[in-house]
Amino acid sequence: MTIKKILLGEEQIPKKWYNITPDLPHPLPPFIDHETKEPGAGIVPRIFPKAILGQEMSKERWIDIPEEVREIYKMWRPSPLYRATGLEKALKTPAKIYYKYEGVSPAGSHKTNTAVAQAYYNVKEGFERVTTETGAGQWGSALSFAASMFNLEATVYMVRASYDQKPYRKMFMQSFGAKCYASPSTQTESGRRILAQDPDSTGSLGIAISEAVEDALANENEVNYTIGSVFNHVLLHQTVVGLETQEQLKIVEDYPDVIYGCIGGGSSFSGLFWPFYYDKVSGKAPKETKFVATEATACPKVTKGEYKYDHGDTARITPLVPMHTLGHDFIPAPIHAGGLRYHGIAPTISVLASENQLQTQAYNQIEVFDAAKLFIRTEGIIPAPEPAHAIKAAIDDAIRCKETGEEKTILFLLCGHGFFDMQAYDEYFNGRLKPYEYPTQKVAESMEKLAKLYPWLEEANKKYISCEPL
Repeated sequence: MTIKKILLGEEQIPKKWYNITPDLPHPLPPFIDHETKEPGAGIVPRIFPKAILGQEMSKERWIDIPEEVREIYKMWRPSPLYRATGLEKALKTPAKIYYKYEGVSPAGSHKTNTAVAQAYYNVKEGFERVTTETGAGQWGSALSFAASMFNLEATVYMVRASYDQKPYRKMFMQSFGAKCYASPSTQTESGRRILAQDPDSTGSLGIAISEAVEDALANENEVNYTIGSVFNHVLLHQTVVGLETQEQLKIVEDYPDVIYGCIGGGSSFSGLFWPFYYDKVSGKAPKETKFVATEATACPKVTKGEYKYDHGDTARITPLVPMHTLGHDFIPAPIHAGGLRYHGIAPTISVLASENQLQTQAYNQIEVFDAAKLFIRTEGIIPAPEPAHAIKAAIDDAIRCKETGEEKTILFLLCGHGFFDMQAYDEYFNGRLKPYEYPTQKVAESMEKLAKLYPWLEEANKKYISCEPL
Protein backbone atom coordinates (compact mmCIF):
# COMPACT_ATOMS: atom_id res chain seq x y z
CA MET A 1 0.00 0.00 0.00
CA THR A 2 1.24 3.50 -0.88
CA ILE A 3 2.27 5.57 2.13
CA LYS A 4 0.35 8.85 2.05
CA LYS A 5 1.99 10.69 4.95
CA ILE A 6 5.68 10.11 5.66
CA LEU A 7 6.65 11.07 9.20
CA LEU A 8 9.79 11.33 11.32
CA GLY A 9 10.16 11.35 15.11
CA GLU A 10 11.18 14.41 17.12
CA GLU A 11 14.61 12.87 17.69
CA GLN A 12 15.15 13.18 13.92
CA ILE A 13 14.92 16.97 13.86
CA PRO A 14 18.24 18.01 12.26
CA LYS A 15 21.00 19.02 14.65
CA LYS A 16 22.84 21.14 12.11
CA TRP A 17 21.87 23.59 9.38
CA TYR A 18 23.52 23.27 5.96
CA ASN A 19 25.35 26.29 4.55
CA ILE A 20 25.68 26.26 0.74
CA THR A 21 28.39 28.95 0.58
CA PRO A 22 31.44 26.64 0.39
CA ASP A 23 29.76 24.59 -2.34
CA LEU A 24 28.77 27.39 -4.75
CA PRO A 25 30.32 27.44 -8.23
CA HIS A 26 32.28 30.54 -7.15
CA PRO A 27 32.34 32.83 -4.11
CA LEU A 28 29.50 35.25 -3.57
CA PRO A 29 30.28 38.79 -4.74
CA PRO A 30 30.66 41.15 -1.76
CA PHE A 31 28.14 43.74 -0.65
CA ILE A 32 29.13 47.29 -1.62
CA ASP A 33 28.80 50.36 0.58
CA HIS A 34 27.29 52.95 -1.75
CA GLU A 35 28.92 55.79 0.19
CA THR A 36 32.50 54.46 0.00
CA LYS A 37 31.90 52.72 -3.36
CA GLU A 38 33.95 49.82 -2.00
CA PRO A 39 33.10 46.35 -0.67
CA GLY A 40 31.50 46.74 2.73
CA ALA A 41 28.45 45.84 4.75
CA GLY A 42 27.37 49.43 5.42
CA ILE A 43 24.82 49.57 8.22
CA VAL A 44 24.40 45.77 8.41
CA PRO A 45 26.69 45.24 11.48
CA ARG A 46 24.60 47.80 13.38
CA ILE A 47 21.29 45.99 12.98
CA PHE A 48 22.04 42.28 13.49
CA PRO A 49 23.36 40.31 16.49
CA LYS A 50 26.96 39.08 16.26
CA ALA A 51 25.97 35.42 15.98
CA ILE A 52 23.78 36.17 12.96
CA LEU A 53 26.56 38.20 11.32
CA GLY A 54 28.88 35.25 11.88
CA GLN A 55 26.47 32.89 10.15
CA GLU A 56 25.97 35.36 7.31
CA MET A 57 29.70 35.39 6.55
CA SER A 58 30.44 31.78 7.52
CA LYS A 59 32.29 29.44 5.19
CA GLU A 60 31.49 26.45 7.40
CA ARG A 61 29.37 23.85 5.66
CA TRP A 62 27.50 22.72 8.80
CA ILE A 63 26.31 25.01 11.62
CA ASP A 64 25.01 23.68 14.94
CA ILE A 65 21.35 24.30 15.78
CA PRO A 66 21.08 25.45 19.43
CA GLU A 67 19.15 23.05 21.66
CA GLU A 68 16.86 25.91 22.73
CA VAL A 69 15.87 26.36 19.09
CA ARG A 70 15.40 22.62 18.51
CA GLU A 71 13.19 22.47 21.59
CA ILE A 72 10.79 25.03 20.09
CA TYR A 73 11.04 23.31 16.69
CA LYS A 74 9.43 20.29 18.39
CA MET A 75 6.11 22.16 18.39
CA TRP A 76 5.75 21.33 14.68
CA ARG A 77 8.91 19.66 13.43
CA PRO A 78 9.56 17.32 11.76
CA SER A 79 6.88 18.44 9.32
CA PRO A 80 5.13 15.83 7.15
CA LEU A 81 6.05 14.80 3.64
CA TYR A 82 2.98 13.81 1.62
CA ARG A 83 2.60 11.65 -1.46
CA ALA A 84 0.07 13.50 -3.62
CA THR A 85 -1.91 10.38 -4.46
CA GLY A 86 -5.16 12.27 -5.04
CA LEU A 87 -3.51 14.69 -7.43
CA GLU A 88 -1.69 11.88 -9.24
CA LYS A 89 -4.98 10.04 -9.74
CA ALA A 90 -6.78 13.13 -11.05
CA LEU A 91 -3.99 13.83 -13.51
CA LYS A 92 -3.70 10.15 -14.54
CA THR A 93 0.04 10.60 -14.53
CA PRO A 94 2.73 7.92 -14.19
CA ALA A 95 4.77 10.45 -12.19
CA LYS A 96 5.08 10.27 -8.42
CA ILE A 97 4.43 13.62 -6.74
CA TYR A 98 5.57 14.48 -3.21
CA TYR A 99 5.17 17.69 -1.26
CA LYS A 100 6.76 18.84 1.98
CA TYR A 101 4.14 20.68 4.03
CA GLU A 102 5.27 23.57 6.23
CA GLY A 103 1.76 24.85 6.95
CA VAL A 104 1.73 22.84 10.20
CA SER A 105 3.90 25.45 11.98
CA PRO A 106 2.30 27.81 14.54
CA ALA A 107 2.41 30.66 12.02
CA GLY A 108 1.25 28.46 9.15
CA SER A 109 4.41 28.63 7.06
CA HIS A 110 8.12 27.80 6.80
CA LYS A 111 9.05 31.25 8.12
CA THR A 112 9.05 30.04 11.74
CA ASN A 113 12.23 28.02 11.07
CA THR A 114 14.36 31.15 10.90
CA ALA A 115 12.15 33.37 13.09
CA VAL A 116 12.83 31.18 16.13
CA ALA A 117 16.57 31.17 15.44
CA GLN A 118 16.75 34.95 14.98
CA ALA A 119 14.69 35.64 18.11
CA TYR A 120 16.95 33.29 20.09
CA TYR A 121 20.19 34.99 19.00
CA ASN A 122 18.79 38.46 19.71
CA VAL A 123 17.74 37.48 23.24
CA LYS A 124 21.13 35.83 23.88
CA GLU A 125 22.82 39.14 23.09
CA GLY A 126 20.51 41.21 25.27
CA PHE A 127 18.26 42.97 22.78
CA GLU A 128 14.75 43.93 23.88
CA ARG A 129 12.89 44.45 20.59
CA VAL A 130 13.09 43.37 16.97
CA THR A 131 11.71 45.03 13.85
CA THR A 132 10.89 43.65 10.45
CA GLU A 133 8.88 44.03 7.27
CA THR A 134 6.35 41.57 5.90
CA GLY A 135 4.61 41.17 2.55
CA ALA A 136 1.75 38.70 2.78
CA GLY A 137 2.12 38.58 6.55
CA GLN A 138 3.64 35.11 6.86
CA TRP A 139 7.03 36.40 8.01
CA GLY A 140 5.50 38.98 10.34
CA SER A 141 3.32 36.25 11.86
CA ALA A 142 6.30 33.95 12.30
CA LEU A 143 8.44 36.61 13.94
CA SER A 144 5.58 37.62 16.25
CA PHE A 145 5.24 34.00 17.39
CA ALA A 146 8.99 33.55 17.84
CA ALA A 147 9.40 36.83 19.72
CA SER A 148 6.67 35.80 22.14
CA MET A 149 8.49 32.51 22.81
CA PHE A 150 11.51 34.52 24.03
CA ASN A 151 9.66 37.48 25.63
CA LEU A 152 10.87 39.89 22.94
CA GLU A 153 8.90 42.87 21.69
CA ALA A 154 8.27 42.91 17.92
CA THR A 155 7.36 45.69 15.48
CA VAL A 156 6.18 44.71 12.01
CA TYR A 157 5.78 46.97 8.94
CA MET A 158 3.34 45.24 6.60
CA VAL A 159 2.98 46.18 2.93
CA ARG A 160 -0.21 48.24 2.67
CA ALA A 161 -1.73 46.12 -0.14
CA SER A 162 -1.51 42.98 2.01
CA TYR A 163 -2.45 44.85 5.20
CA ASP A 164 -5.75 45.73 3.52
CA GLN A 165 -6.23 42.34 1.83
CA LYS A 166 -5.43 40.24 4.90
CA PRO A 167 -6.65 41.93 8.10
CA TYR A 168 -6.54 38.68 10.07
CA ARG A 169 -2.77 38.53 9.63
CA LYS A 170 -2.52 41.77 11.59
CA MET A 171 -4.75 40.28 14.29
CA PHE A 172 -2.61 37.16 14.37
CA MET A 173 0.49 39.26 15.03
CA GLN A 174 -1.30 41.26 17.69
CA SER A 175 -2.37 38.02 19.40
CA PHE A 176 1.29 37.26 20.01
CA GLY A 177 1.93 40.78 21.30
CA ALA A 178 3.47 42.39 18.22
CA LYS A 179 2.71 45.85 16.84
CA CYS A 180 1.80 45.90 13.15
CA TYR A 181 1.75 49.03 10.96
CA ALA A 182 0.63 49.42 7.35
CA SER A 183 3.63 50.45 5.23
CA PRO A 184 4.30 53.14 4.17
CA SER A 185 3.48 54.41 7.65
CA THR A 186 3.81 57.64 9.59
CA GLN A 187 6.09 55.91 12.11
CA THR A 188 9.30 56.58 10.18
CA GLU A 189 10.86 59.34 8.13
CA SER A 190 11.10 57.13 5.04
CA GLY A 191 7.43 56.20 5.36
CA ARG A 192 6.32 59.80 5.80
CA ARG A 193 8.40 60.85 2.78
CA ILE A 194 6.77 58.28 0.52
CA LEU A 195 3.28 59.15 1.76
CA ALA A 196 3.97 62.81 1.01
CA GLN A 197 4.74 61.83 -2.59
CA ASP A 198 1.88 59.31 -2.87
CA PRO A 199 -0.75 59.37 -0.11
CA ASP A 200 -2.45 56.33 -1.67
CA SER A 201 0.70 54.21 -1.97
CA THR A 202 -0.03 50.47 -1.76
CA GLY A 203 3.53 49.96 -0.58
CA SER A 204 6.22 47.44 -1.43
CA LEU A 205 8.59 45.18 0.45
CA GLY A 206 11.39 47.60 -0.41
CA ILE A 207 9.52 50.42 1.37
CA ALA A 208 8.67 48.23 4.36
CA ILE A 209 12.33 47.18 4.67
CA SER A 210 13.36 50.84 4.71
CA GLU A 211 10.97 51.51 7.59
CA ALA A 212 12.02 48.49 9.64
CA VAL A 213 15.73 49.21 9.16
CA GLU A 214 15.27 52.90 10.00
CA ASP A 215 13.44 51.93 13.20
CA ALA A 216 16.28 49.61 14.24
CA LEU A 217 18.98 52.19 13.48
CA ALA A 218 17.17 54.87 15.47
CA ASN A 219 17.19 52.61 18.54
CA GLU A 220 20.22 50.45 17.87
CA ASN A 221 21.27 49.84 21.47
CA GLU A 222 17.99 48.07 22.31
CA VAL A 223 16.58 47.09 18.92
CA ASN A 224 17.71 44.87 16.06
CA TYR A 225 16.33 44.25 12.59
CA THR A 226 15.28 40.79 11.44
CA ILE A 227 14.70 39.58 7.91
CA GLY A 228 12.63 36.71 6.54
CA SER A 229 14.53 35.93 3.35
CA VAL A 230 17.37 36.86 0.94
CA PHE A 231 20.27 36.80 3.45
CA ASN A 232 22.44 33.68 3.75
CA HIS A 233 21.73 33.12 7.44
CA VAL A 234 17.98 33.03 6.75
CA LEU A 235 18.30 30.52 3.95
CA LEU A 236 20.55 28.18 5.91
CA HIS A 237 18.08 28.17 8.82
CA GLN A 238 15.49 26.85 6.38
CA THR A 239 17.54 23.79 5.44
CA VAL A 240 15.83 21.80 8.21
CA VAL A 241 13.12 21.43 5.54
CA GLY A 242 15.31 19.76 2.92
CA LEU A 243 17.31 17.71 5.43
CA GLU A 244 14.11 16.21 6.84
CA THR A 245 12.78 15.59 3.34
CA GLN A 246 15.87 13.57 2.44
CA GLU A 247 15.31 11.28 5.43
CA GLN A 248 11.61 10.92 4.61
CA LEU A 249 12.31 9.96 1.00
CA LYS A 250 14.73 7.29 2.24
CA ILE A 251 11.80 5.65 4.04
CA VAL A 252 9.97 5.16 0.72
CA GLU A 253 13.22 4.51 -1.18
CA ASP A 254 12.73 7.40 -3.59
CA TYR A 255 14.66 10.45 -4.79
CA PRO A 256 13.44 13.47 -6.83
CA ASP A 257 14.12 13.97 -10.50
CA VAL A 258 12.99 17.59 -10.14
CA ILE A 259 12.35 19.96 -7.23
CA TYR A 260 9.97 22.93 -7.50
CA GLY A 261 9.57 25.84 -5.11
CA CYS A 262 8.36 29.43 -5.22
CA ILE A 263 10.73 32.39 -4.82
CA GLY A 264 10.03 35.76 -3.24
CA GLY A 265 13.38 36.34 -1.61
CA GLY A 266 14.37 32.69 -2.02
CA SER A 267 14.28 31.24 1.50
CA SER A 268 11.62 28.53 1.20
CA PHE A 269 12.92 27.10 -2.07
CA SER A 270 16.51 27.23 -0.84
CA GLY A 271 15.56 25.46 2.37
CA LEU A 272 14.23 22.54 0.36
CA PHE A 273 16.75 22.23 -2.46
CA TRP A 274 20.07 23.19 -0.82
CA PRO A 275 20.60 19.78 0.82
CA PHE A 276 19.84 18.06 -2.49
CA TYR A 277 22.27 20.42 -4.21
CA TYR A 278 24.90 19.26 -1.70
CA ASP A 279 24.13 15.66 -2.67
CA LYS A 280 24.74 16.66 -6.28
CA VAL A 281 28.04 18.52 -5.83
CA SER A 282 29.39 15.93 -3.38
CA GLY A 283 28.64 13.07 -5.75
CA LYS A 284 26.06 11.45 -3.44
CA ALA A 285 22.97 12.09 -5.59
CA PRO A 286 21.59 8.99 -7.35
CA LYS A 287 19.97 11.21 -10.01
CA GLU A 288 20.72 14.40 -11.95
CA THR A 289 18.06 16.35 -10.08
CA LYS A 290 16.78 19.57 -11.62
CA PHE A 291 16.02 22.58 -9.42
CA VAL A 292 13.27 24.87 -10.71
CA ALA A 293 12.25 28.14 -9.03
CA THR A 294 8.79 29.53 -9.75
CA GLU A 295 7.83 33.19 -9.54
CA ALA A 296 5.01 35.57 -10.44
CA THR A 297 4.78 37.23 -13.86
CA ALA A 298 3.87 40.37 -11.89
CA CYS A 299 7.26 40.26 -10.14
CA PRO A 300 9.65 38.32 -12.40
CA LYS A 301 12.95 39.28 -10.78
CA VAL A 302 14.91 36.35 -12.20
CA THR A 303 13.07 35.69 -15.46
CA LYS A 304 13.07 39.37 -16.49
CA GLY A 305 15.27 41.17 -13.97
CA GLU A 306 18.96 41.96 -14.40
CA TYR A 307 21.81 40.52 -12.34
CA LYS A 308 23.62 43.49 -10.88
CA TYR A 309 24.16 45.49 -7.72
CA ASP A 310 21.10 47.18 -6.27
CA HIS A 311 19.70 48.26 -2.93
CA GLY A 312 17.54 45.84 -1.02
CA ASP A 313 15.24 48.67 0.07
CA THR A 314 13.50 51.62 -1.57
CA ALA A 315 15.01 54.37 0.63
CA ARG A 316 18.55 53.12 -0.15
CA ILE A 317 19.52 52.66 3.49
CA THR A 318 20.93 49.17 2.98
CA PRO A 319 24.18 48.37 1.13
CA LEU A 320 24.21 47.39 -2.54
CA VAL A 321 23.52 43.67 -2.94
CA PRO A 322 24.52 41.49 -5.93
CA MET A 323 21.25 39.99 -7.14
CA HIS A 324 18.74 39.70 -9.94
CA THR A 325 16.60 42.80 -9.54
CA LEU A 326 13.68 44.70 -11.03
CA GLY A 327 14.98 47.91 -9.44
CA HIS A 328 14.71 49.13 -5.85
CA ASP A 329 11.99 51.58 -6.92
CA PHE A 330 9.75 48.69 -8.00
CA ILE A 331 6.11 48.99 -6.92
CA PRO A 332 4.30 45.70 -7.48
CA ALA A 333 0.82 45.09 -8.78
CA PRO A 334 -1.53 44.08 -5.92
CA ILE A 335 -1.33 40.35 -6.59
CA HIS A 336 -2.32 38.06 -3.73
CA ALA A 337 1.00 36.23 -3.59
CA GLY A 338 2.36 39.01 -1.37
CA GLY A 339 5.41 36.99 -0.36
CA LEU A 340 6.62 36.97 -3.99
CA ARG A 341 6.40 40.74 -4.49
CA TYR A 342 10.03 41.58 -3.65
CA HIS A 343 12.12 43.30 -6.31
CA GLY A 344 15.27 41.24 -5.68
CA ILE A 345 16.37 37.73 -4.79
CA ALA A 346 18.91 35.98 -2.59
CA PRO A 347 22.48 36.41 -3.90
CA THR A 348 22.92 32.63 -3.76
CA ILE A 349 19.93 32.16 -6.08
CA SER A 350 21.44 34.70 -8.48
CA VAL A 351 24.79 32.90 -8.55
CA LEU A 352 23.16 29.52 -9.19
CA ALA A 353 20.81 30.94 -11.82
CA SER A 354 23.68 32.69 -13.63
CA GLU A 355 25.64 29.41 -13.62
CA ASN A 356 22.62 27.44 -14.94
CA GLN A 357 22.47 25.37 -11.76
CA LEU A 358 18.77 26.14 -11.47
CA GLN A 359 15.97 27.17 -13.80
CA THR A 360 13.13 29.65 -13.32
CA GLN A 361 9.54 29.75 -14.55
CA ALA A 362 6.97 32.54 -14.12
CA TYR A 363 3.19 32.22 -13.93
CA ASN A 364 0.28 34.65 -13.68
CA GLN A 365 -2.05 34.45 -10.74
CA ILE A 366 -5.06 33.11 -12.65
CA GLU A 367 -3.25 29.97 -13.86
CA VAL A 368 -1.75 29.63 -10.38
CA PHE A 369 -5.18 29.66 -8.73
CA ASP A 370 -6.43 27.18 -11.34
CA ALA A 371 -3.72 24.82 -10.12
CA ALA A 372 -4.53 25.58 -6.48
CA LYS A 373 -8.19 24.69 -7.06
CA LEU A 374 -7.27 21.26 -8.43
CA PHE A 375 -4.88 20.71 -5.53
CA ILE A 376 -7.53 21.65 -2.95
CA ARG A 377 -10.07 19.27 -4.44
CA THR A 378 -7.67 16.33 -4.68
CA GLU A 379 -5.36 16.79 -1.68
CA GLY A 380 -7.64 18.59 0.77
CA ILE A 381 -5.29 21.42 1.73
CA ILE A 382 -5.89 25.07 0.82
CA PRO A 383 -2.46 26.39 -0.24
CA ALA A 384 -1.19 29.93 0.11
CA PRO A 385 -0.95 31.74 -3.24
CA GLU A 386 2.87 31.70 -3.09
CA PRO A 387 3.45 27.91 -3.12
CA ALA A 388 0.55 27.54 -5.55
CA HIS A 389 3.13 28.68 -8.15
CA ALA A 390 5.13 25.53 -7.38
CA ILE A 391 1.93 23.46 -7.54
CA LYS A 392 1.29 24.85 -11.02
CA ALA A 393 4.77 23.82 -12.16
CA ALA A 394 4.44 20.35 -10.64
CA ILE A 395 1.06 19.79 -12.30
CA ASP A 396 2.38 20.88 -15.70
CA ASP A 397 5.32 18.50 -15.31
CA ALA A 398 3.06 15.62 -14.28
CA ILE A 399 0.88 16.23 -17.35
CA ARG A 400 3.98 16.09 -19.55
CA CYS A 401 4.81 12.74 -17.94
CA LYS A 402 1.32 11.50 -18.85
CA GLU A 403 1.99 12.48 -22.47
CA THR A 404 5.46 10.90 -22.60
CA GLY A 405 4.96 7.98 -20.22
CA GLU A 406 7.92 9.07 -18.08
CA GLU A 407 7.78 7.75 -14.50
CA LYS A 408 9.39 10.79 -12.93
CA THR A 409 9.57 11.66 -9.22
CA ILE A 410 8.43 15.24 -8.64
CA LEU A 411 8.98 17.07 -5.33
CA PHE A 412 7.65 20.49 -4.41
CA LEU A 413 7.41 22.63 -1.30
CA LEU A 414 4.02 23.59 0.07
CA CYS A 415 5.54 26.29 2.26
CA GLY A 416 2.31 27.52 3.85
CA HIS A 417 -1.46 27.19 4.07
CA GLY A 418 -3.92 29.68 2.59
CA PHE A 419 -6.31 30.06 5.53
CA PHE A 420 -5.60 33.81 5.69
CA ASP A 421 -5.97 34.16 1.92
CA MET A 422 -9.69 33.60 1.52
CA GLN A 423 -10.22 37.04 -0.01
CA ALA A 424 -7.90 35.95 -2.79
CA TYR A 425 -9.92 32.79 -3.33
CA ASP A 426 -13.14 34.80 -3.23
CA GLU A 427 -11.84 37.05 -6.02
CA TYR A 428 -10.67 34.00 -7.99
CA PHE A 429 -13.95 32.09 -7.75
CA ASN A 430 -15.89 35.22 -8.68
CA GLY A 431 -13.71 36.04 -11.70
CA ARG A 432 -12.15 39.23 -10.35
CA LEU A 433 -8.46 38.28 -10.51
CA LYS A 434 -6.25 39.87 -13.16
CA PRO A 435 -3.30 38.15 -14.90
CA TYR A 436 -0.70 40.86 -14.21
CA GLU A 437 2.54 40.76 -16.17
CA TYR A 438 5.39 43.16 -15.42
CA PRO A 439 6.59 44.95 -18.59
CA THR A 440 10.22 44.44 -19.63
CA GLN A 441 10.36 48.17 -20.41
CA LYS A 442 9.75 48.97 -16.73
CA VAL A 443 12.83 46.94 -15.80
CA ALA A 444 14.90 48.84 -18.37
CA GLU A 445 13.67 52.17 -16.97
CA SER A 446 14.64 51.19 -13.42
CA MET A 447 18.07 50.02 -14.56
CA GLU A 448 18.57 53.33 -16.35
CA LYS A 449 17.68 55.22 -13.15
CA LEU A 450 20.11 53.08 -11.18
CA ALA A 451 22.90 53.77 -13.67
CA LYS A 452 22.29 57.52 -13.41
CA LEU A 453 22.19 57.36 -9.62
CA TYR A 454 25.51 55.49 -9.41
CA PRO A 455 27.52 55.98 -12.62
CA TRP A 456 30.43 54.05 -11.04
CA LEU A 457 28.33 50.95 -10.45
CA GLU A 458 28.82 49.38 -13.87
CA GLU A 459 32.52 48.99 -13.10
CA ALA A 460 31.65 47.22 -9.85
CA ASN A 461 29.25 44.93 -11.71
CA LYS A 462 32.01 43.96 -14.14
CA LYS A 463 34.59 43.51 -11.39
CA TYR A 464 32.60 41.39 -8.94
CA ILE A 465 29.54 39.90 -10.63
CA SER A 466 31.38 38.85 -13.78
CA CYS A 467 34.04 36.99 -11.77
CA GLU A 468 35.34 33.71 -13.17
CA PRO A 469 34.32 30.42 -11.54
CA LEU A 470 36.89 28.72 -9.31
